[in-house]
Amino acid sequence: MKLRFFKKGRVARTDDAMTLTEHLAELRSRLIRSALAVVAGMMVVLAFYEPVLDFLRQPYDNLCQRRPDLVSNCDFFTLGPLEGFNARLRISLYGGLILALPVVLWQIWRFVVPALHAKEKKYAIPFVLSSVVLFVVGGFFAYFTLDKGLEWLISWSGSDVQQAFQISKYVSFVGLMMAAFGIGFEFPVLLVFLQLVGVLRPRQLVDGWRVAVMLIVVLAAVITPSGDPITLALLSVPLAVFYFVAIL
Repeated sequence: MKLRFFKKGRVARTDDAMTLTEHLAELRSRLIRSALAVVAGMMVVLAFYEPVLDFLRQPYDNLCQRRPDLVSNCDFFTLGPLEGFNARLRISLYGGLILALPVVLWQIWRFVVPALHAKEKKYAIPFVLSSVVLFVVGGFFAYFTLDKGLEWLISWSGSDVQQAFQISKYVSFVGLMMAAFGIGFEFPVLLVFLQLVGVLRPRQLVDGWRVAVMLIVVLAAVITPSGDPITLALLSVPLAVFYFVAIL
């Protein structure tokens, strides 16, 4: 434990001189607050479960109206008495995580701020705000393009196959797609951060753009659960645009 001695013989701990036990206690406190924020968000989503479910199924309803030849039955079904409860729990968990995201990022910020220099602290809040905004934008981008991906995936079943979705699997699919796009849209924040800390330089980004584009396509293929080319293109193109914007 580091100590700082003053002229009158008194000692005081500096901010960065916490013991391991104190660091763990601080981490525990931040994790508890983050978990409570997630639980509070889940309660809010549960209170508005029906409107949230209508919101999530809207892309599927749009596809049903636009392509009745492809999807004739827009009703969900369950395979057991617990599936409806599981779907409700998943929706509340996904929604709770999204609603709690600002609080979670703030708790992370408060935990790491003692170790940051003044210059790093200056960039922290813009990074947190931009991360939240880009995650939300990515999620909504996935939501508004979801019916195109669903159309392509369903078309592979053939005209003789009747479509019927389990509610829990549909909710998981939508949640994973929105999360994948939200995480993917954090790409420019990562690039700017790496440039600020000196890991990457603009010249390196310019010289390595071909490799970067290939890696972007591979990354998009990995994080998108559907794997269809439409969704892959919808995620890869914005990420490539973000890459070239970060060079400017």
